[in-house]
Amino acid sequence: MTCALLSTTYFGPVQWYQKLYRFGRVEIEAHEHFVKQTYRNRCHIATAQGIQALTVPVTAVSDADRGIASVRISDHGNWRHLHWQAITSAYGDSPFLEYYEDDLRPFFFERRWETLFDFNWDIFTKMCHLIDIQPHVELTTDYAKKIDSIDSRPVADYRGIICPKHAVPDPDFVPKPYYQVFSQRHGFLSNLSILDLLLNMGPESIYYL
Repeated sequence: MTCALLSTTYFGPVQWYQKLYRFGRVEIEAHEHFVKQTYRNRCHIATAQGIQALTVPVTAVSDADRGIASVRISDHGNWRHLHWQAITSAYGDSPFLEYYEDDLRPFFFERRWETLFDFNWDIFTKMCHLIDIQPHVELTTDYAKKIDSIDSRPVADYRGIICPKHAVPDPDFVPKPYYQVFSQRHGFLSNLSILDLLLNMGPESIYYL
């Protein structure tokens, strides 16, 4: 059975969660270098003005400390409050914000994670629970620029494919349109954060992965 290889994400896009759902086994890259302007610390939501990027600030990363597991979250700019404000404003009229609000709020107010990797891990665990998917997920044991197999299993490497800029075509991902709050204004906006799917479709989110 093919294994999917993914980079860590901050409230990753629908495409990322599709891989979690459809592959029997998933490996999360734990030994790569941190790459700026990617889903590792960024997500996209739909607002009245269009797509908005929410970015988690990280502390300055030296060449000797660029490993993704070592990247520390910065408290700069009151970002937690700003992200929560953006999410609740964008999805205030969505069918399921009130339903999931208590599950999401702790990521912004009730606890402070030190590292981006741990923060993202707990987010993805919670999202899987809310969507009701149970992927078999492990962490990579080392880094390889190109991986063809893990434990003799073929690998589908999505580390450089699922990205907000210059995304590589993925024939296995065909976005399924679903209800969005601002669809009459912007049309359907595909492959946004899993938050967009969850807060608009709730328990039916799994049918769009």
